[in-house]
Amino acid sequence: MVKDVVFTERWGEEDYRFLCQCLRNTVATGGQVWGAFLEGRLKGFASVEGPLVGSRKQYADLTSIHVSADARGHGLGRRLFLLAESSARQLGAQALYISAHSSVESQAFYKAMGCVEAREYIPAHVEKEPCDCQLERQI
Repeated sequence: MVKDVVFTERWGEEDYRFLCQCLRNTVATGGQVWGAFLEGRLKGFASVEGPLVGSRKQYADLTSIHVSADARGHGLGRRLFLLAESSARQLGAQALYISAHSSVESQAFYKAMGCVEAREYIPAHVEKEPCDCQLERQI
C-alpha cells in the first residue's frame, strides 16, 4: 500500500555523519554493510543488522538500502538486495524484514524483489516510522 507522505531525498552533512555512525554500529554489532560503486563513486549502500528480530528471531533486519537517483536502473539495488539475502541466510534467518518508505518507486522495487506484507510487525520500526510499509522476503 502506498501512503501519501511527503519524502524528500536531500541529505545534509549532519545526515551523512549520522548515517555513517549507524553503519559503523551495524558492523560493530555483527551486521554487514555493502557499497555499490559506479565509475569509482559510491552510488548505493545496504545494511543488515547482526541480531535477528521477531518473536521467533526469524527475521534479519534490512535497515538500509539506497541507490542514488542518478544511478538507478543499472541493477545496483538488485545486487545489494541479493547480498542482503545472502547475509540473512548466513545469520540463520528465515526472512528479511524491511520497514520501507511507502513511495511508489520503493514499493515497486520491493515487489519486484518478491517482498510481501510482513506476517509480524516489529514494533520499534512501526513506532519510529508509522507511515512505512512493513515487508518481508522469505529466503
